[in-house]
Amino acid sequence: MAYSPETLEQLRTDAAAIVARYPQERSALLPMLHLVQSVDGFVSPDGVTFCAQTLGLSTAEVSAVATFYTQYKRHPNGEYTVGVCTNTLCAVMGGDEIWEAVSEHAGVGHDETTDDGKVTLERIECNAACDYAPVVMVNWEFFDNQTPQSTCGLVDRLRAGEAVRPTRGADEVVDFRAMSRVLAGFEDGRADEGPAAGPATLAGLRLARQQGWAAPAVPARTGRPSSDGDSSTATTSPGST
Repeated sequence: MAYSPETLEQLRTDAAAIVARYPQERSALLPMLHLVQSVDGFVSPDGVTFCAQTLGLSTAEVSAVATFYTQYKRHPNGEYTVGVCTNTLCAVMGGDEIWEAVSEHAGVGHDETTDDGKVTLERIECNAACDYAPVVMVNWEFFDNQTPQSTCGLVDRLRAGEAVRPTRGADEVVDFRAMSRVLAGFEDGRADEGPAAGPATLAGLRLARQQGWAAPAVPARTGRPSSDGDSSTATTSPGST
């Protein structure tokens, strides 16, 4: 393997901490892929081999997982991944225009990286933030209510090395490798920074409280099914879980 002895020792220490979270070693593969990505900047061939050897898997099994999920990069990624949502609501609200503008402005297309290695641009299916559409993410931190102009300006600031602050969440966007380490399960102490939800997200909750609405209570079922497989005889008791 091409890792230096010091890097390999740290990888093994971190991998052991990850594996210890799971009853079966192979279940640790997803965070392990984020771990090697935090070191190499992508899921490198050396990273695939390390995961396979650590978890007792074949390199084909590791590669099959790494190529399935879009958060795992199989070629060097930029310092910042800028994801523009172009799914239905964001598209209606201007996501397509944002994508076209920022792609032309940065001179790169989907999953391509600027010449300075700073920004990898992605066209995202959904950023799970429809209440603030159109939404852009930088290393999976939210930038809400974007426009073509604001997104192009955001990319310029990232390429200039300026600190940028997301709309919600952490106080500052960290680089791709640092975020990959967080996704591997190693906390960076920023979980409680900034607001997690804003007025648009909480509008439904506020309305429900004003109207006195609540979800119907569904009692939990207890007991065992009868011998013929019919579970209708199961009983419930107050406060059962």
